[in-house]
Amino acid sequence: MFTGIVQGVAQIVSISEKTNFRTQIVKMPIEMRQGLEVGASVANNGVCLTVTKINGDLVSFDLMTETLCLTNLGLAKEGDWVNIERAMQMGSEIGGHILSGHVYCTAEIVNIIRTENNCQIWFQLPQAEHMKYVLTKGFIAVDGISLTIGEVKAQQFCVNLIPETLNRTLMGARQLGDKVNIEFDPQTQAIVDTVERYLASKG
Repeated sequence: MFTGIVQGVAQIVSISEKTNFRTQIVKMPIEMRQGLEVGASVANNGVCLTVTKINGDLVSFDLMTETLCLTNLGLAKEGDWVNIERAMQMGSEIGGHILSGHVYCTAEIVNIIRTENNCQIWFQLPQAEHMKYVLTKGFIAVDGISLTIGEVKAQQFCVNLIPETLNRTLMGARQLGDKVNIEFDPQTQAIVDTVERYLASKG
């Protein structure tokens, strides 16, 4: 489980392609590696991945076909950077919201509005049906970052980012047309799906 409080970014230094399979090696700063062991879960751009090897500051992760197709990690190249969050620990402060690291889809950045000390980014979801999980002032995870939804319209929504988020994560470097990973708030998703099933059962 994760909280959506990204601890920093790390660079992909190697990608090894195999049939329907990829191993990516990320160079992680020492402060992100404290106590890290093989088998641990680490979110890369919000995607829950398992550590398969540790060699100094180089940490390996294996990615299956579904992950490559469903998330923006399938578009990643050597030299690219990813947002990193270690799995949450019991008893630690939860500053964001509870996440599973299971990305639902990607969204496209369609507008970036920059003002002094603020940045508003608009995203377009690929399917209209996804919008039922996107509620004004609700939670959403974008590339693993826990964010509050601002406005919602048609198949688009926006978030407002403070300088700290822009500096600590990849969002400050994102550009129009970039694809970002989306994980909907699981509580919102559970409520919406339960209500839909109930209404369907009533005909």
